[in-house]
Amino acid sequence: MLVLTLCFSASSFAQRKQFRVLLFSKTDGFHHESINEGVTAIKAMAERQFFSVNWQENASVFNEKELANYEAVIFLNTTGNILTPEQQTAFEKFIQSGKGFVGIHSASDTEYDWEWYTKMVGMMFKIHPTIQTAYLKVEDKNFPGMERFPAKFLWTDEWYEFSPAVSKDLHFLLSIDEKTYNPNVKWGPNEGKGMGFHPISWYHTYDGGRAFYTAMGHVPQNFSDPLFLDHLYGAIYWAATGKGL
Repeated sequence: MLVLTLCFSASSFAQRKQFRVLLFSKTDGFHHESINEGVTAIKAMAERQFFSVNWQENASVFNEKELANYEAVIFLNTTGNILTPEQQTAFEKFIQSGKGFVGIHSASDTEYDWEWYTKMVGMMFKIHPTIQTAYLKVEDKNFPGMERFPAKFLWTDEWYEFSPAVSKDLHFLLSIDEKTYNPNVKWGPNEGKGMGFHPISWYHTYDGGRAFYTAMGHVPQNFSDPLFLDHLYGAIYWAATGKGL
């Protein structure tokens, strides 16, 4: 009887994770190499931080019944048009129910024609120069996962320039010093010259839920960097629970 009780207790404990997250990496366009490293890193993070993660690239999971199983959804380097109108509606209801969203890198290069989504992300990708090293600056440490960031630090990545913000309540966490890299680039009529103040990561409350975005995460090796992993886990924790602020 004692053995059975102990086995039952251990089994019950193993199932009580902090929260549940859907990790989504469907692409309809450019497919980032770093998706593989991102999935591996977030799965390992889930083991370390005691939450559950379900990785999917099949958009059929975006229905009300399935989404009810999760507290947050992560878009990991998604691109293009990846959800049907019915799936979009289900995701909108998910956020409106008080749940969370985490967008990584090309999540801002996704679903340009879906106004609700673009407002959730906050700013959409416009153009980028070649991968370069630049200085990043911490704009706000008062967010989960920001505790160990130095005030200023070097980082190498693909630096997105964004179109003007479509949400006015964005709280900026990191910005890039445009004097420390060359932002000039031209793709036909699409030209990048920098943004002046150039945010890289931000968050806001949105339509009853929570949304976070970071432009970091193009380079595969980013997903083995402790600072970046702190940044991601803080975002996932906040998006899923609303705690930490």
